[in-house]
Parts: sequence; C-alpha cells; structure tokens
Amino acid sequence: MQRPRKNVSKELLAEKAKMIRRETVKLTDICGSGHYGSAFSMAELVAALYYEFMHVDPGDPQWMDRDRFTMGKGHAAIGLFPVLADLGFFSWDELYSYTRLGSPFGDHPDMRKVKGADFSSGSIGHNLSVSVGMALGLRRRKSPARVICLMGDGEQAEGQVWEAAMSAAHFGLGNLLGIVDINKVGSDGDVSETMNNEPLHEKWRAFGWDVERIDGHDPDAVGDALNWGLNADRDKPAIILADTVAGKGVSFMEHRWQWHLGYLGPADRDRALEEIEKGLS
Repeated sequence: MQRPRKNVSKELLAEKAKMIRRETVKLTDICGSGHYGSAFSMAELVAALYYEFMHVDPGDPQWMDRDRFTMGKGHAAIGLFPVLADLGFFSWDELYSYTRLGSPFGDHPDMRKVKGADFSSGSIGHNLSVSVGMALGLRRRKSPARVICLMGDGEQAEGQVWEAAMSAAHFGLGNLLGIVDINKVGSDGDVSETMNNEPLHEKWRAFGWDVERIDGHDPDAVGDALNWGLNADRDKPAIILADTVAGKGVSFMEHRWQWHLGYLGPADRDRALEEIEKGLS
C-alpha cells in the first residue's frame, strides 16, 4: 500500500549514511570486534529507508500499523542501532553500553530487548520467512504497513530464502519488499568463489517477484527504487538488487572480504573516521 514519501534532502541522507559508518566504528571500538564491511555497504539503503520512506513511531515502538524492517544479515545491526538511537527509540548513552554486561545491544538484535527492532536474528537466511509471516498478518488486518527485508548476497545460498521467496509469490504479497545488499563478499571470501549465485535478477523473477537492480550507493537510484518497491500497487512481492561495495567509505576496507569482521587499532581507526567524514570514497 502507498504511504507518503518524506521530503528530505540528498544532503541529509548523505550525512545519515556517514553517521551510520562513523557510529559503526565507534561501537566496534567499544566491543573490540565488528562487522565493518556489511554495515558500510548498506548505509545509503538504511538511511533512505528510515529517513525518507518508513513510517515508524519512536514514541510507540509497538504501533500496530508501523512499517516493519527485518535483516537476514543481522550481523550488520551495528549499523542499524545508530539510526534507531538518532530517531529517538533509545538514548545514545544507552547505545554506548553496546555489548557490555546487561546491555540490550549485542552483535545480533533481540526484538525483545531493543526498541525499534522488529526482528531477532541469528542463523543467516531465516528473516525472509519471518517477513512473509508479517506481511500475511498485516494484510489480514488490512493494515497499510509494509514489510522490508534486507538480505546479503552470500545469504542467497540459503535454501530457506528460496522457500520463502516461493511462498511470498504464491500468496501475492504486494506489501513485501526484499532488498539484497550485493557487496560481493562474505565472511570467508568473495561470494563468486564461495558460492556463485548470479544471475540473481533472473532467479528472483523466475520465483515470481518484480525485480529492479540498482547502484546501492547512488541516492537517486536508491530513492527511485524504494519508491517503486514500496508505493506501487502490485499483487506480487518486489525485490531490489543493490550493487554495493563492502567497506564503502574507507579506502583500505573497500572490496575486501577480510574486513567483513575486524577491529581497528587507534591509527587505522582515526584514518577511517577521517575518510568517512571527508567522503573520500
């Protein structure tokens, strides 16, 4: 169902994407380990979703007609938590307890503990199934809410993804949007080498979904695709295949699977933060 697109500038969205990357570095510094590569690659997508398209209410996190967001790539939640703090679901001081004893914030999100989190993740590949169930329930209630599921490209090797894809098409879930963050790397190498899953466009179309492929760092392409995916009247699910760069924004991390998970020493941390602020990449 259609919902109004918020009037925000490209400059604001660019600043929010920088914030996601900057805060990912800071939170990793607290934790001692973090998923830089996949958090950086999704920054423009998540910024556009939350600041331009999604309808949520930080004052009422359980609002029944809120749009839902799930992440198959839940290990990248370190890049989502700052957005939820910025929107007011919880304070920055709370967030900076990240991974400390008693903190609600861990490497993966727990929807029972984190305000604004609509999903809990663990094993990669199950959140599209969760999203199908949410979309079915919302449609039954005649809610205007949409469900957005962000997945990784390595995640496409999981059989459960395709079972859920087939179910979503069978049930005609026009209120479900999938996004695949195609950053081309995983925890143990390049996706093309560990398990090549291309051509993804043809595969998703064959499973009965409407498909668009875009540059996931181009603000105009991201905005147009999200508007197409969320606000077009359709009787089938849609998916955006977003080509991105792992580690985007930090030159020595870009395209390198070794930065899927890591930790920066003080000199490299300062260099990374400087590059992020200057937008050198």
